[in-house]
Amino acid sequence: MQMKSTKQLTTLAMLSAIACVLMLVVRINFMPAAPFLIYDPKDIIIALGGFILGPIAVVAMSFIVSFVEMITVSADGWVGFAMNVLSSCSFALPAAIIYRQMRTLKGAVLGLIIGWLFVTGVMIMWNYIITPIYRGFPRAAIVPMLSTIFLPFNLIKYGLGSATTMLLYKPLSHALQKAKLIEKPDSQVVKKGSFVTGIILAVCLAVVPVLVLIFVLHGVIF
Repeated sequence: MQMKSTKQLTTLAMLSAIACVLMLVVRINFMPAAPFLIYDPKDIIIALGGFILGPIAVVAMSFIVSFVEMITVSADGWVGFAMNVLSSCSFALPAAIIYRQMRTLKGAVLGLIIGWLFVTGVMIMWNYIITPIYRGFPRAAIVPMLSTIFLPFNLIKYGLGSATTMLLYKPLSHALQKAKLIEKPDSQVVKKGSFVTGIILAVCLAVVPVLVLIFVLHGVIF
């Protein structure tokens, strides 16, 4: 058991390091109207980590990579850190939860599609709530940006992320198995606690922004 845990931690650290390097090296702005929206491929690696190690790995990697981003290339401080954690978890967590229960091609595709749609919806709400605070935009100016900037950005970013994750998962999984860092999926036992925890986190990601949005619209906060 200790050997298995050590291997999992090694794999988690390795994948987090790869995600950090990609985040630092590949930074693309394809929305000129919003230069603060930067595409990077870190969430692909985080989703792969979720497929290989489970939902809890998604949360751990999201915090690690987002923290490294905050202290290196991001100028948005803790707000940017929180938004990065939210977006990474919103995409990769649903995919990992579903694949954890359906270890098939169908499960992987379904998980990634749901993660893609889930993160797009969640981040629309969070951008409406948070962007005016740390960007200084009037909230009324954010409304037209939701459909013209934030929606296409997230659809493109996580659509590419979903497709790339599908392409890379099998080769990466086989390579880690050969290196004896992970076991074959058939020999892995799905931990109920991990699954339940993942479900709770995913529900929180969906419910919290809705509640905050209700408070914002009613003038209770912000």
